[in-house]
Amino acid sequence: MVHHPVGIRAIAVNFPSVRRTNDYYREKYPDIVAQVEEKSLGRLFSLAGSTPSNEFDLEMLPYLSDPFRGTVEQRVLAPGESSLMLEERAACDALKAAKLNPEEVDLMLVASIWPEQIGFGNAAFLARKLGLQGAAWNLDGACGVTPVALQTACALVQAGEYRNVLVVISCTYSRFVDEDDTVSWFLGDGAGAFVIGSVKPNQGILSTKTVNTSCFCDLLTLNITENQQGNPRIRMQLNKDAKNALSEESAQLLRTCCEGAILAADLTLDRIDFFLFNTATAWFSSFCVRVLGIDSERTLNLYPLYANIGPVLTVANLYHAAQMGKIRENDLVLVYGFGAAGVASASVMRWGNVMLGLFPHQGEPESALKSFLDRSFAPY
Repeated sequence: MVHHPVGIRAIAVNFPSVRRTNDYYREKYPDIVAQVEEKSLGRLFSLAGSTPSNEFDLEMLPYLSDPFRGTVEQRVLAPGESSLMLEERAACDALKAAKLNPEEVDLMLVASIWPEQIGFGNAAFLARKLGLQGAAWNLDGACGVTPVALQTACALVQAGEYRNVLVVISCTYSRFVDEDDTVSWFLGDGAGAFVIGSVKPNQGILSTKTVNTSCFCDLLTLNITENQQGNPRIRMQLNKDAKNALSEESAQLLRTCCEGAILAADLTLDRIDFFLFNTATAWFSSFCVRVLGIDSERTLNLYPLYANIGPVLTVANLYHAAQMGKIRENDLVLVYGFGAAGVASASVMRWGNVMLGLFPHQGEPESALKSFLDRSFAPY
């Protein structure tokens, strides 16, 4: 039960300096592009001679003739950049937008997929960078962690434990898959941050529905190897049955969380003004539209701009939807995220007067970004 209105007061995103398009792979790995159907990405997203049997397969089908499976461009870490650097920039921008000093932050929640140091999350390291004196701890919900972090932060503020909570999310997939592995062609890097605190009456978080994703426990594996200098490094590998698990389970998780959150908010699907999904594939937005039976104009697909940036997609969706005027103050907004061996979660909120951090693409006008996202990226 909500005792007083709590929600997002400010939000910011940050991305690494390297922008990579498909031409990079065409020029550097022409033989691999020519043989992509025999490689990991082609095998991952494939019907293997079968016919589409569910909503996921139907929306994936038009992309199967594209060797990049709908990827347009990515942002990836440059040499010398790190997840901690991206987090620090996003956190500073969010605090500046919220007009808060670091000493006014009572708690910071951090979710990093995955930090540079093995065995420790980034929370304490980021707190040191920012000069925070309050509490800071790590959360783990895989790529579904953003709505869970939102739920946790709002609950703690509503309970009176804290006043201002800073949430920081990062994903640096490029560090865990070699670029000559075609799976890396649909993965990217980025970070986002938002400030949770008291908001106007009738605004803020209204409800959340979260479930575990034990059905995705075998989706991927993480292996520790050594680099050329003998230092340990983590390599990510998607398992051969990953696509089958995604296509068979994704619809039910989506329905359970979205319908549960809407019911808990005492609303109906048609009352939601805008939907934001973690668009981890080029077709995930259209998949959600099909499953929920909503108008495609009531959502946003950031995949063409960023590819799969894990839990940061949820933060980036909120930022860009607000920046583009697709969500406005007092709109009812639903956000949904899910991750392997983690959680699936949906939250309903009434959007407030949310302050936005710096526009993340320096040198590129906002109108150009809007034009880019408004283009029809038709399947090949």
